[in-house]
Amino acid sequence: MQRAALFGGGGDAQMAAGDLGELLVPYMPTIRVPKSGDRVYKTECAFSYDSPDSEGGLYVCMNTFLGFGREHIERHYRKTGQCVYLHLKRHVREKVPGASGGALPKRRNAKLFLDLETNSDLNGDDFEYEDEAKLVLFPDHYEISLPNIEELPALVTIACDALLSAKSPYRKQEPDSWEEELQASKHAKTLVQLDNGVRIPPSGWKCSKCDLRENLWLNLTDGSVLCGKWFFDGSGGNGHAVEHYKETGYPLAVKLGTITPDGADVYSFDEEEPVLDPHIAKHLAHFGIDMLQMQVTENGLRDNDIKPRVSEWEVIQESGVKLKPMYGPGYTGMKNLGNSCYLNAVMQIIFSIPEFQRAYVGNLPRIYDYSPLDPTQDFNTQMAKLGHGLLSGQYSKPPMKSELIEQVMKEEHKPQHNGISPRMFKAFISKGHPEFSSNRQQDAQEFFLHLINLVERNPVGSENPSDVFRFLVEERTQCCQSRKVRYTERVDYIMQLPVAMEAATNKDELIAYELKRREAEAARRAPPELVRAKIPFSACLQAFSEPNNVEDFWSSALQAKSAGVKTSRFASFPEYLVVQIKKFTFGLDWIPKKLDVSVDMPDFLDINHLRATGLQPGEEELPDIAPPIIIPDDPKDRTMNHFMESLDIDESSVMQLAEMGFPLEACRKAVYYTGNLGAEVAFNWIIAHMEEPDFAEPLVVPAFGGATSSGAAGLGAVGLDNQPPEEMVAIIISMGFQRNLAIQALKATNNNLERALEWIFSRPELEEESEPALDMMDLENHANANILAETGSEGPRIKDGPGRYELFGFISHMGTSTMSGHYVCHLKKEGRWVIYNDLRVCASERPPKDQGYIYFYHRISS
Repeated sequence: MQRAALFGGGGDAQMAAGDLGELLVPYMPTIRVPKSGDRVYKTECAFSYDSPDSEGGLYVCMNTFLGFGREHIERHYRKTGQCVYLHLKRHVREKVPGASGGALPKRRNAKLFLDLETNSDLNGDDFEYEDEAKLVLFPDHYEISLPNIEELPALVTIACDALLSAKSPYRKQEPDSWEEELQASKHAKTLVQLDNGVRIPPSGWKCSKCDLRENLWLNLTDGSVLCGKWFFDGSGGNGHAVEHYKETGYPLAVKLGTITPDGADVYSFDEEEPVLDPHIAKHLAHFGIDMLQMQVTENGLRDNDIKPRVSEWEVIQESGVKLKPMYGPGYTGMKNLGNSCYLNAVMQIIFSIPEFQRAYVGNLPRIYDYSPLDPTQDFNTQMAKLGHGLLSGQYSKPPMKSELIEQVMKEEHKPQHNGISPRMFKAFISKGHPEFSSNRQQDAQEFFLHLINLVERNPVGSENPSDVFRFLVEERTQCCQSRKVRYTERVDYIMQLPVAMEAATNKDELIAYELKRREAEAARRAPPELVRAKIPFSACLQAFSEPNNVEDFWSSALQAKSAGVKTSRFASFPEYLVVQIKKFTFGLDWIPKKLDVSVDMPDFLDINHLRATGLQPGEEELPDIAPPIIIPDDPKDRTMNHFMESLDIDESSVMQLAEMGFPLEACRKAVYYTGNLGAEVAFNWIIAHMEEPDFAEPLVVPAFGGATSSGAAGLGAVGLDNQPPEEMVAIIISMGFQRNLAIQALKATNNNLERALEWIFSRPELEEESEPALDMMDLENHANANILAETGSEGPRIKDGPGRYELFGFISHMGTSTMSGHYVCHLKKEGRWVIYNDLRVCASERPPKDQGYIYFYHRISS
């Protein structure tokens, strides 16, 4: 059969319907119709950030529904033998003269790419879009233009239509999922705004009906400022915004305090859900609000309306200075996907480190060639893709000169792709994690540890790049009465420094500020200019090195409980030292609060004096004896009675939860099963168990009976085989974790329940195959249990060296807690500081090194 090549100028050739059908017959078994649950990637390449907007468009496999850019389509064809692809291309052209002015861009094939964003840099009055779809047959690149319904077999037509109308692969199926993507409101395009002269001031807002000053909403039709709904935790308002909608029918409102240069929280009363407003900047400008000058807050007010925190946003983002944009390799921004700035900041730091650059970008061809059939679900592939996107310079190009723009516009506009969108990367690495898979703000430190855990579990070569962060901590525990000591070691990745508030050098200023602030609050005046506590770095370092009391310390020398202290030192120094300033603490409302302090972090750091020394002459070691075993007379009855007699539940945490509206018995169970670790941990337990039928039933403590290899294990006792206390194992199991994981965590932390939970949460994907590692943890090696669990008998991989470092990057946080606010990072490149603020990458003029949250140092030779 003679085939007409419709590729590269052959588009004028026509083919009869029968010929088209005959041409596709050999490929029909490989063409699938997307079903519910299939992920269709029609907006992004699996190996790059190419999209239908890119010059070469995007090829979507008609069998796997994976998308590939022009540079990567051949690899997929060679690996899978799949021949039929749907080629998607968006053209952006200048409107021809005489076109109706002010009209929206012309859209052909409007059904295509509904979730593809338009280029915000282009004026819709001057440019029009044309979406194009073709079937392409490999290896000969035969093209069949679409739509071609009458000539194509029905299966092909149905498959193409289903693919083009498929939802985003990042949208979860559960309707209540936090990952559910917001849709543009049907009212946004045609919203009528009253020309009533209303102008909204930059601060001092209050509800026009009840004078409430929080949870305020601006109606985008008439400019009314009204309070929102009342929430179960006692916050919110009196519902005046909803009443106003019922009276007027004005559908859209924006929450004051959430307006940033990236957008705002918009609610549609008519559609009864949060929505997107693509024209939000124009709608806000109608009331005199400039989005570029607004900053988000946690409580619905501009920060300077309650607490004068605006300066923090201005200082950290350097918003008061005209910054020079930076372009080229290593200066690529990352799009904020909605509170994903924590991820952006961490990944910019990670891929500034040569070891990570070599491991992923240096090995990119090998990683891509040996990637699995679904590269979107492969950690190393997605790391290499992100690293290449940040370092190649392909997505960070300076604006074209005006004369070149005019020349290009005569033919076709080629979009300038500045910055990358890490949507595929975030979807994969956060999969299965209850927090990182959400659209809520997260703690950058927790995400850093989560990422390191994934790097550990997905080796990319003979050397693991995360080795550069790993170090050993020597913990010296001393019995205060006998003066005998025990030395143990553990692996860590972050040096956490407490904030030594008592060492503030400006105490008089702080006292005067607090008095003025209270007076202003009582008189409802504007608060005074903020005064931050100035903390010497040396004081934080001193607090880190000081001994800490050990709770419930059992002295093997005394064979009884005694007072004990623990001191931490570095058994090894890492190649890259990560220092976290512990600015966040938990308030009585179990919400993380931020200590607004200034710490004079040094550019050069020497911590050689913190090098561990091991057992010193004259020191006597604590005997290696386990606590005594308690053998109950009746494993079923006496054990339970003994435990019930000693049952201790933190009633203050119970009442905090009960005040939120949860059943009292459920609150008691939550606090008990989480080991009295506080209301926040118990709240998470409630959320995870509230659907269970016995959720509100009275607490029944399980009977912990059964014999162990050394007899019956008593409560709070450690058996001779170093098995953790069974009641601690049961507490962790009750939270939904596997038994072997609970045992592994307790052994790795010397049966410290709080640390065991932290150990588990920092390793969310730890699988059941960790069980063999448990066999290696015998009694004489329990001090290094957590090391052996991770690395086996060879011990941890460390890169020890001198403890002298130079600062090369830091991550800063703005806002009142880790649950809100914004992250940016600063990096020192080519001798100067650069600020990475999501998509915006600029030369830094005043890097705020004293207000950082996480600092990154690299080792320097002595």
